[in-house]
Order: sequence, then C-alpha cells, then structure tokens
Amino acid sequence: MNLFDRFFRRQPPISDRAALADFIDAQSAFLVQKGIYEYSRARAGHYAKVLFAEEGFAKSVEHSRWQAYPLGLAMVGEMVEGVLRPHAGDRRRAMLDELTAMVLSVLDRYPVPPSIGEDAWLVARDELARRIELTAGHAPKRVMDIPEPLAETYFALMPIHEKLRGRDFATTRNYLRVSLCNIHDELISRIDRPALERAFVARAAE
Repeated sequence: MNLFDRFFRRQPPISDRAALADFIDAQSAFLVQKGIYEYSRARAGHYAKVLFAEEGFAKSVEHSRWQAYPLGLAMVGEMVEGVLRPHAGDRRRAMLDELTAMVLSVLDRYPVPPSIGEDAWLVARDELARRIELTAGHAPKRVMDIPEPLAETYFALMPIHEKLRGRDFATTRNYLRVSLCNIHDELISRIDRPALERAFVARAAE
C-alpha cells in the first residue's frame, strides 16, 4: 500500500505500540500531503487540473512530499510525546527512547525515495531523531506551537516557484497548527491510555 493512501483507512482504537505507530505514520503523511496538494491547487487556480497532469509537476510533488514526510513525523511525534509524558513518571527517559525508536521505525518502513537519495534520507533520519530527543529539554508545548520551528522549512518545500508563492507563509503555518490540533483531538478520542502505557512500560522494562 502506498504511504499516502494509508490515512484513508479507518484505524482501530490505539491500545498498543503497533497501533500507535500506524497512527503516527498515517497522520504524518496526511499532514504534509494535504498541505502540499491544497496549496498547489490554490496557487494554480483554474489551471490546477492541467498543472497536476504534467509529468514534471507530478514528479515535483512526489519529491516535495517525501522531503516533507520526516517533518510530519517530527511534529506528530512531538505531539504524541506531549500526550504520553504526564503519565510516564520516573520512566520518562525510557518512554522517550521507546517513542524515538518507534518514530524512526515508521520512517524505516519505506525504502529510500529515489528523488531524495540515500545520503539526504539518512541526514533527514538523523535530524528526525534529534528533534524527538529535543523534547526532553523543555516542557510539553501547546499543540498549536509545535509546528513553529518547522513551518518555514515545510513552506520552502512547496512545489511552486518561490516567486509565485506570494505572502502565503502565514496561511501555511496556520494550516499546520490547525491540522495538528485536529490530529491531537483524534489521538485523545481513540487512545486507550492504560493499555498503551502498559505496553510502553513492559517494553521499557525489557
């Protein structure tokens, strides 16, 4: 199944590590792809169908969304960490290590995108691990503030020439904020916290 088709599937309640990993995967893909598609369509206007039908632009979109996917994982991963942390107690360090490993394992589900290349993909992987680790150094952020450090990087990946982007950064940043808040609400509504905490604690104790 294609990475960016996963979010169309209904997922079961999030009660174990596998379900949480699937949630992180699907929501990260949804977050970055939806923004890229909607922004590109908005900028193209009436010519959107023509633009998306062009092979060159389709390749640019594919390149953009794979570049953006690790950013989506970083944002969703930090959001999940903020949900789990208050209940981690003295196992916080072990749970953060487990979450970092989980997020990286999600990225590793997919082969290196040919348009990115192995070296750049490994750099993105290392940066993803670093960003999840950085969450240990500060109190959990408000969900709407999590995209702030990555919003400009994400906006720069849009497959639209920078001269045609206009003053659209604020709109894209607000999209990330609202979307991540919606993802957070879905996580809260689906999570089986006691079961998930037991799964993390058991894994951390191994």
